[in-house]
Amino acid sequence: MNETTHGIRIRPGSLADAPAILDMLDSAVAWMNARGNTEQWGTTPYSQKPGGVARVERYTTENSPYIAELDGMPVGALVLDSGPSPQMPIAPAAEPERYVRLLVSDRRYAGRGIGAALLAHAAEETRRAGVQLLRVDCWAGGGGELVAFYERSGFTRTDRFLSDAWPGQVLARRVA
Repeated sequence: MNETTHGIRIRPGSLADAPAILDMLDSAVAWMNARGNTEQWGTTPYSQKPGGVARVERYTTENSPYIAELDGMPVGALVLDSGPSPQMPIAPAAEPERYVRLLVSDRRYAGRGIGAALLAHAAEETRRAGVQLLRVDCWAGGGGELVAFYERSGFTRTDRFLSDAWPGQVLARRVA
């Protein structure tokens, strides 16, 4: 399925998209570090972190990946799963859910609504699956900008958690 919103086309992803996703993750780490944020994803490029490449490859083969494109170029990625990562201190929901395991956009295209378009797509995929609950977890540090982004996208805060010293926030959105 392909969707187009504001010139953004969303298509299913595959293992062939892993290098583009890794590039987006690496550029996101550099972008955050340049702004003084070294806590969210650290300072090591994602592609060089132990297990980073394998994790992205698993995302594209074991989960439901989607790629946002502008003019045929990958500019964002979303990975949906049926629940949170087993490595996170988050309990599965008491009902069927879809869970955003990864949301990243190419920072060169910031402000074009790529993340919002991918989250709208996640809500639609959740609805199509006959599931009413879409959840996500994110970094809750800094000034809370990431939590606020998800709230602007229709999510509501539920549980806070700590993963080692990493402050996290779970958010949920009901889809009709």
